[in-house]
Amino acid sequence: MNQAEVSQLMSKLRIRVNPRHKNLKCPEGPQGRLNKLRKTVNALFKYERLELNYTLADETRGYAERLISEAIRHGDTHKPTMEMADYWIEEKQLIHKLFKVLVPRFNDYQTSYTMLYRAPKAYPEIVYPRSVLELRGNPFPAILPQRSDQRNFIHNVLLDEAKKAYRAEKYEEITKSLEEQREE
Repeated sequence: MNQAEVSQLMSKLRIRVNPRHKNLKCPEGPQGRLNKLRKTVNALFKYERLELNYTLADETRGYAERLISEAIRHGDTHKPTMEMADYWIEEKQLIHKLFKVLVPRFNDYQTSYTMLYRAPKAYPEIVYPRSVLELRGNPFPAILPQRSDQRNFIHNVLLDEAKKAYRAEKYEEITKSLEEQREE
């Protein structure tokens, strides 16, 4: 078996998944925990950006990444992948969105398909850490501003040249004053 065939045997998740699941408080027990995760995965595919408690968002991220990874790897003709999508996605029109919209979007990605940001705390009100979970390439404005290289903007180039000229003048004044002090 060559390397190309071996890489197809296992899914390549691009995030770290904790081997133990997070402790999500749920009075319904393990089935309630899974129902809560199914609802958040469903909402993530529907809205493409969610604000959640950090533990729930981190747990949801792993399931969403796995679902997208399997959909990219096998497509919609693979029966186990379709069964997994049918289980995790409650709204059936979102299964079509997964295979027709998200799979082509993420097909050439070399990074993770989701982003997880920690949200700031409002101290007296919120005790639990909040976070924002989003699918990459969503239509919303970016959470973190784009940092472009601004060195070559004309005003920055002109300011740099003005700084250099100012420093050159000051260095000349300093050297002249030092020479005058030596002559005296």
